[in-house]
Amino acid sequence: MFRKLRTATLLALALAAPVASAADKAVHKPTLVKVTFVTDWKAQAEHGGFYQAVATGLYAKAGLDVTIKQGGPSVNTPQLIAAGAVDFAMASNHFQPLNLAAVDADALAVAAIFQKDPQVLITHPRTDIKSIADMKGKPIMVSDATVSTWWVWTKARYGFKDSQIRKYTFNLAPFLSDPKAIQQGYVTSEPYTIETQGKIKPKVFMLADYGYPGYANMILARGKDVRERPKIVQAFVDASIQGWSDYLNADPKPANDLIMHDNPEMTADIIAQAIAQFKTRKMIQGGDAEKLGIGAMTDARWKTFFDMMSASKVFDAKLDYKKAYTTAFVNKPLAVPKPAATKPH
Repeated sequence: MFRKLRTATLLALALAAPVASAADKAVHKPTLVKVTFVTDWKAQAEHGGFYQAVATGLYAKAGLDVTIKQGGPSVNTPQLIAAGAVDFAMASNHFQPLNLAAVDADALAVAAIFQKDPQVLITHPRTDIKSIADMKGKPIMVSDATVSTWWVWTKARYGFKDSQIRKYTFNLAPFLSDPKAIQQGYVTSEPYTIETQGKIKPKVFMLADYGYPGYANMILARGKDVRERPKIVQAFVDASIQGWSDYLNADPKPANDLIMHDNPEMTADIIAQAIAQFKTRKMIQGGDAEKLGIGAMTDARWKTFFDMMSASKVFDAKLDYKKAYTTAFVNKPLAVPKPAATKPH
């Protein structure tokens, strides 16, 4: 009899207990922090790790609701982050964070995804050019923006002259029609297009392989967030780094699907060859990242770059270049799981 009464009591209590509705569950669901990240161009493999972090839920696991906004020819990412219009922005090269520091903008680099700047010089197959040094005195097509950035390095390193400059308008026709032409490009872009569309196997000279010390594909954060919301900055950096690790070492399809959705002009073959370049040239997991992990930056390398550019009058030697970056959020290699211990037989 007691057992029956006890069972009846428990059943009554269970029926009387409130049933959690969908609305109740939503109330208790952790609220994600909304974050906007603007890239430096239309969606492409160079943004793969960030898209991977969105597609596979890495940002969400880190407590972030991340919206990626595509860049383009009319999008000035440093200006957007300096104005506080976005939470994070992509810096294409080493110059952008330093330019921000030069005007006392409250924004700085918190991670460097590319240990090697993708900039290259390209020639037709020819025997008279075996290195960048052999291009001295020859006409070279470069963009207007390049004249005040890495072109300065070629002048200091190889004695290039401004008289060599020919305007590059991002149209490959002048190069394809002239066997003596030399032009700039991105290692993941122009060489592939030249080979597939122009049916020419170009010679590619990557500046980083010849000593150019610039980082690229950097994450810029607002200075206010670095000071007041460091946990949010750390969460974004950590999830982005994991996204890049997965994009390179696991299945990149989740990111690639998003990239091609956002940028219909992008194709699977272009993405695949770009990923191959990332790996074979160790653009992301080489350099400082070999020991310090993806996103690594060092004070020594920032100083080397700044000293070189200030000596060439690109930056005032009195500029406090350390305002351009912080290493507080990087140089923390991802933990590699140790194999499980096995008992001796």
